Amino acid sequence: MAPRPHRASWDPSPHPHRAGRPRASSAATEIDLRIPERMKSPVSLRRKHRFPPPALTALAGFCVLMTCLGFLRADPSVTAVLSNQLFDTYQQLHPRPATDPPVVVVDIDETSIDRLGQWPWSRAVIARMVNRLQLLGAAAIGFDIVFSEPDRLSPARAVEDLRRRGVGITLPEGGEPLDNDNILAAALSASPSVLGFALTDESHLAPNAAKAGFAYGGSDPRFYLPPFTGAVRNIEVLHKAAPGAGFFSFSPSADNVIRSMPLAAVANGQIYPALAVESLRIAQGAQGFALRGNDASGEGGGGSHGMTSLRVGALDVPTAADGRMRLYFSGMPQMTTLSAADLLEDTNTARIRQAVEGRIVLVGTSAVGLRDIVATPVAAAMPGVTVHAEIIDQIIAGAFLQEPDWAHGTLLLVTLLCGLMLILIATRNGALASAMMLAGLITGLVAMSWIAFTRLSLILDPVGAVVTLVIVFLLLTPLRLALENREKRIVKGAFGRYLAPALVERLAREPSALELGGETRRLTVMFSDIRGFTTLSEGMDPQTLTSLINSFLTPLTDVLLRREATIDKYIGDAIMAFWNAPLDIEGHEEKACRAALDMVKAVELLNASRQEPIRIGIGLNSGEACVGNLGSAQRFSYSALGDSINLASRIEGLTKLYGVTIAVSDFTRQAVPSLAFLEIDNVRVKGRAAPVRLYALVGDETVATSQIFQALAERHDAFLDHYRRGDFSEANTRLVSLRQGAPAELQGLYALYAQRLEELRAYPPGQTWDGVYTARTK
Repeated sequence: MAPRPHRASWDPSPHPHRAGRPRASSAATEIDLRIPERMKSPVSLRRKHRFPPPALTALAGFCVLMTCLGFLRADPSVTAVLSNQLFDTYQQLHPRPATDPPVVVVDIDETSIDRLGQWPWSRAVIARMVNRLQLLGAAAIGFDIVFSEPDRLSPARAVEDLRRRGVGITLPEGGEPLDNDNILAAALSASPSVLGFALTDESHLAPNAAKAGFAYGGSDPRFYLPPFTGAVRNIEVLHKAAPGAGFFSFSPSADNVIRSMPLAAVANGQIYPALAVESLRIAQGAQGFALRGNDASGEGGGGSHGMTSLRVGALDVPTAADGRMRLYFSGMPQMTTLSAADLLEDTNTARIRQAVEGRIVLVGTSAVGLRDIVATPVAAAMPGVTVHAEIIDQIIAGAFLQEPDWAHGTLLLVTLLCGLMLILIATRNGALASAMMLAGLITGLVAMSWIAFTRLSLILDPVGAVVTLVIVFLLLTPLRLALENREKRIVKGAFGRYLAPALVERLAREPSALELGGETRRLTVMFSDIRGFTTLSEGMDPQTLTSLINSFLTPLTDVLLRREATIDKYIGDAIMAFWNAPLDIEGHEEKACRAALDMVKAVELLNASRQEPIRIGIGLNSGEACVGNLGSAQRFSYSALGDSINLASRIEGLTKLYGVTIAVSDFTRQAVPSLAFLEIDNVRVKGRAAPVRLYALVGDETVATSQIFQALAERHDAFLDHYRRGDFSEANTRLVSLRQGAPAELQGLYALYAQRLEELRAYPPGQTWDGVYTARTK
């Protein structure tokens, strides 16, 4: 007796079955949806309970909309905090384009204080700074510093103090140079200098007299410019000597962030310029300023009086009605900052001249102890002098942010239209559609504002409109949700016993899914049944057969639900299930394949306690199908229709012919490259003209990467190649070798091919051979 051939085994699945049987003739136990008597039709359920009366919803929404519009019209600043945050973000994302700035900062920084001594320095040191900047060709020298008291370090004051103490001191004639304030005054008068001072409401001391005059068109600007009660001013000797003087007081918002700067203000009945525009006046050699009001000739007038622009020399600066300029920061990455110590001590005059000549120089401090650090939209801490530099650079570059006078009225109208659109959608659709409309409207408003900011440098504030729409939505949503929750309870009570929990939840969320009809989706479909069920059931009474079916279907159902399947129906011993409907399932082809492998393992566990084992066949296919509630108005079920469904059924039937447990179409196999597949055949199934390539699923990725399987797959593919080319002799030789080394679960497949080869060699097909097998039965 010849020795038995060695059988390779990778233990991928239970032993294959070869016994076939006709489809069981027992009545189908298909799960369906029977609509309770109180629910005459799916349509009536939706219309009766879904929304409150549209008129009531619309009226409530309209009242809230008009109330919000009234607040926005009466006080546009009601949303100022959010608006400021929005436009701060805009500036961070899209700062003003950087230029070669016409301004230089001389910084009294920590290094300068370490090298030159503690602040305040002697006015003689300041005079040296002014004289050197004058010699280096500065166009203007502006001080973001106020000299409000005489120099305590002046030698003249020391001499006077000593004389009071009885010390006899004789000074040479011409002792004036011993007074540091006079030394600084002489330097200021000989240079294009601008002293800074602070306007404040905490003092009633009048500022020094204004250096420049103001001409204006329209109403007197003292009625609309920001008023102050007093000032922290420079000592008179310095003020008289300097050609210019301007205030450096900022106007921070409630959160202390500097976003605008008044270019002119009123104190003690006089109009004063800001430090930045006064420096521009001195640099241009202009005599004064021209203010233009909105009621000036050619401006159109109307509404409350206010300012529209300021002209300094050859430069026009658009302003808000109260004379403020909206700051548009660039960060000024190319601006030169000179340490004050370097200016006074550096001997490289050519380098410093290159930085200073022809530019406006601002003298200020970044030293933390001197408390001139401010917050801006682009930086949490920035030296105040840098903000003044930004203003000068912005004016010369002509890059302005403007809020046109028509903006507020236009945005109110846009808010009204958007609110009406939202109310219309909310009264006719569900919460999801309303939320999508809200999101779309908000996105559109913000996009409009962003485009206006980045392309037109316009301030169009969408925050009031956005807040209004959110309030309207939040009012309408609870009314709608209260009735939707009532409807969900009705749906769950009616259908919870018939459908999987995921499907019940979806129906509760979307009652419109109860309508007849469906949608086209790509599904992975599974059919499975018991092999030889008729023979198995012949010797059983109904109770025993029912118990067997339940014990069989329960663990398989658990597997399918665990792998996120939707179980379509049970038909006797058979199961139909699919993936990717009603919910999207990522990687549904692979989940279906793994579910098939798990089902085979579950059957093995059942067989461990049975004397007569149960064998199953599983067919899988992926493709487009129509899925939804199919049937009549009286009775319908959530199911799927289409060629891909029929093909899955045919594939399950072919598992009997080919003797494999799990057969998979090429449409499914292509999406699951990691599992262990062996090609079965190229088959033209009954009722379908195009052939389909079938594969046997024999294991998971562990099997797929094993050397035994890979060697078998290579020999298996080589056999099929010769078979399809019509080289039947060589195919037969390779098949004999395959059968000797193949595992037992593939012997049925190879036996089928051995029978085919015997017939093909006896009756050659000739030139018509295409390697496709035509199945004659379902």
